[in-house]
Amino acid sequence: MNGVESIAEERLRQFEDEGFSPFKDDQYTQRELAQAASCYAFDPRRYKLSAPFCWPLAKDLWKPTTYRQNLVKAGALIAAEIDRLDRIASER
Repeated sequence: MNGVESIAEERLRQFEDEGFSPFKDDQYTQRELAQAASCYAFDPRRYKLSAPFCWPLAKDLWKPTTYRQNLVKAGALIAAEIDRLDRIASER
């Protein structure tokens, strides 16, 4: 599976397994999704046991794994933020 496919699959997993939805994403109005993505994009192997200081979401949502999978999670969170911004723009 390539990067784009992996990100799309992760986004679907976030909906199905983590309970995220467009409605829930819309509640993050202070760029939390983008900030969470940046935390995952930064190689967080040293933060396996606890979330880094930059983590803006609930601590139990911090679930780093491999470097590649962390980048996939970051990509899915970026997609969520872009979709949130697009929904805001379409409401205007």
